[in-house]
Amino acid sequence: MGWATTHIEKLRGGETVHFRPHGSSMSGRIESGQLVTVEPVLPANIARNDIVLCTVNGNQFLHIVKSIGTDGRFLIGNNRGRTNGWTRAIHGRVTAIA
Repeated sequence: MGWATTHIEKLRGGETVHFRPHGSSMSGRIESGQLVTVEPVLPANIARNDIVLCTVNGNQFLHIVKSIGTDGRFLIGNNRGRTNGWTRAIHGRVTAIA
């Protein structure tokens, strides 16, 4: 069970979730401990530069969509220039940061 499993389950049920992620990988866009709102999203409605809650290679991230492949996959990365890899497992999109 990863740090976001409970949030992912709620998003799958159609709920909006609020939480305070910790870490520095998204510094400049989301600071450690800031309150974020994540809403369920359809893959067709995801755009480059959206911040999403996703799973890449079994790891859960609140990171940026860097690119969208023609095959329906999304390249995920942080705000420090690192990429995590390609995935189809987008669970929700950040709609507010407080």
